[in-house]
Formats: sequence, C-alpha cells, structure tokens
Amino acid sequence: MRTTAAVLHSPVAPFEVEQIDLAEPGPGEVLVRLAACGMCHTDLSMRASHRPTPYPVVLGHEGSGHVAGLGAGVSGLEIGQPVVLSYASCGRCRPCRTGEPTYCERMWELNFRCCRADGTTALSREGVRVGSHFFGQSSFASHAVVSETSVVPVDTDAPIELLGPLGCGVQTGAGAVLNVLRPDPGASIAIWGCGAVGLSALLAAVVAGCKTIIGVDIHPGRRDMAIELGATAVVDGSADVVTEVLSLTGGRGVEYGFDAVGAPGTLENAVASLAPRGTCGFVAAGGPEQMASFSPRHLLFGRTVTGILEGDSVPHVFIPQLLELHRTGRFPFDRLITTFALDEVNEAESASHRGDVIKPVLLMP
Repeated sequence: MRTTAAVLHSPVAPFEVEQIDLAEPGPGEVLVRLAACGMCHTDLSMRASHRPTPYPVVLGHEGSGHVAGLGAGVSGLEIGQPVVLSYASCGRCRPCRTGEPTYCERMWELNFRCCRADGTTALSREGVRVGSHFFGQSSFASHAVVSETSVVPVDTDAPIELLGPLGCGVQTGAGAVLNVLRPDPGASIAIWGCGAVGLSALLAAVVAGCKTIIGVDIHPGRRDMAIELGATAVVDGSADVVTEVLSLTGGRGVEYGFDAVGAPGTLENAVASLAPRGTCGFVAAGGPEQMASFSPRHLLFGRTVTGILEGDSVPHVFIPQLLELHRTGRFPFDRLITTFALDEVNEAESASHRGDVIKPVLLMP
C-alpha cells in the first residue's frame, strides 16, 4: 500500500512529505492508521546524533491512531481499536520479564537501527529502501507497520490525536517523578528544563503532592507555563541557578532534582542544588564526549544521581494510569500541545528549536 510520510533524506535536508510504499504487517507486527504523531527532541537530535542513521528514513515515535491490520501471531488487538504507540522491547530478556522493558537488552537494535530485526524495512520508494521501525514505529506518516510491543490499546474519550506524546515525552517526565523519584507529599523538587518532558515531570510533582516545585528554564514563556501548571517558583536558567534554588529553600536545597535538558552544566547544577540525602534523576545527555563532574564530598552526604530511560515506564500499565489522571483533571498534558499539519513538519521543527512551542504534534492527512 501507499502511505504519506515525512521523509528525511540527509541530516541537513528539510523533511519532504511524499508518497512511499508500505509493506503489509509481518509476524508480530500491526498496521496502524495514524491520527497524529508528536515531535520529540529525540527525533530532531537524530540529525546531529553520534548514532549512525540510515538515510532516507521516516522518524516519529509518538504516534496515535487506530489498528488497521494485524500480522500473524498478534493477539489482544482488534481492527479499529484506538492505540498509542511507544518504544519497542523484545519481551523475552531478563529486564523485560522482570517488568523493566525500558532496559531491554535489545533496546538499541529494536529502536534505533531503523529497520526490522532481520535488517529489512517496511518502507520503500521506487524499490529503494527507506528506514522504518524507528522506536518500533516510524510514525511521521499516515500509516505505519509497527512492532506489536509498541502498541498500547487505550480506552478513553480524549481526542486520539492528542494522545501520542504519552508514548515518549510525557511518560518520560511523569514516570521519572512517579515511578523513580517517588517524592513524598510535601517534598521539594527542582526541574531543569520546562519543555514537554520537564513540564510533564512538573505535572507529576503536583500529582505527588510536592509542596515546593521550582521550574528552571531560559525561555520566559516556558517559565510562565510552569507557574500556570503548578510551579511554586521559577528561575531563569541563565542566572546563578544553584544560588537561586538554595535561596528558595532556605539554604537547604531541594530533596529531588530532575534534569530534562542534558546541556553542559545542568546536571552538575541539579546535583549541587540537592539537600543532604537528596536524589537527582536525569533523562537527557549529549554525545559520549560530554562529561559531568561532581565533588565526591558533595555526594558523600547521601546524595544520589540516577539515569532514567522512558520514565522507567511499562507503557501498557503507565499510559492508562496517566489517561485516568487526565480524565479527572489532575494531569492536563494536553495544554503542552500545539498541532501542525503533516505538511507543516518543517515549520513544527523550527518552532520547536526556537522554543515557540512546547510539544508539536503533527496531524495526519
């Protein structure tokens, strides 16, 4: 069949929206008719990534839509069923079997090689292969052949076109707080980066009952949004952030820190802002050459630093939980979203780079 997709032909080229060929779903795969797909920083970072990216390629890994076809061996899904798409996992290795699929032993192979495990692709153009299965899906398209493990059935009245970001950015930030940091009611937390991931973490901190919630960002509009969503204070990221955070906490520091930026110095500042026995989680990092340094004396006071992938989320469990919080008005993640038509994909990318929007979502034709 044919699908309309935003194809990236090189790391410096704009996306090109074009018609390409899509194979039928194979064993363990699902054909999804997409309503929309969120644009995530990971999509954009593939341009400058240290990872080898096979061009041409279709990116996109925050898809939402409806099941349109089932490959051999797929069970538990029905044609027409609304779904959210998330990362792929093998389901068989020890981390997957013990409820930690974000640390799947085949995470790299299944999510970043942009092909099936056997090296084939579901996408092609005039007989030339096009990279597919990015994060198990490649959802910058009107249809996608998706790994079964990436498909999360949802039962909600919320508009399906707004749900895709739950599959990565939103669950990453919210899960970091609710699944990993797990602050007690009344705790203090500072969040570096008030983009989609950071603001999802902020919404989760409100759900968790944190008393002091500090948002750090260089963009005034994002700091304003942080206040609207429940931050008790905000700090300009270009200021002396550690001094500001310590001042806001009476010199003690915060019990929890969260770095959603991954820029040089942000993790160091987040750790330096911790109270004794505080914990800092981070979900973003630069290339392998980027280093962070901490004084062993600082860590000696019981402080902990932990890396987090996808919010340590089991998507089939956590995404329905977030939707229930949204239904009751406690997790308004849809306020982060600005929609664009698929053929406005380059405008969406530019707006994201400028910080004009928090979470761009592409609507499919």
